[in-house]
Amino acid sequence: MDTDAIETEGAGADDALLPRLRVIEQQPLDQRATAYAQVHDELKARLEGGDTSPSDG
Repeated sequence: MDTDAIETEGAGADDALLPRLRVIEQQPLDQRATAYAQVHDELKARLEGGDTSPSDG
């Protein structure tokens, strides 16, 4: 994974994500899987929340 490219593209989008992923990478495999699943769920919820237009609410 090219984190330099991601840092450049995602600058300002969510500055906390990359440090969080680095912390996850340091964890044992079973904890890593759980943490990645949690990040996935949070990102999915954020993306799906963006599907509604302002006139929907």
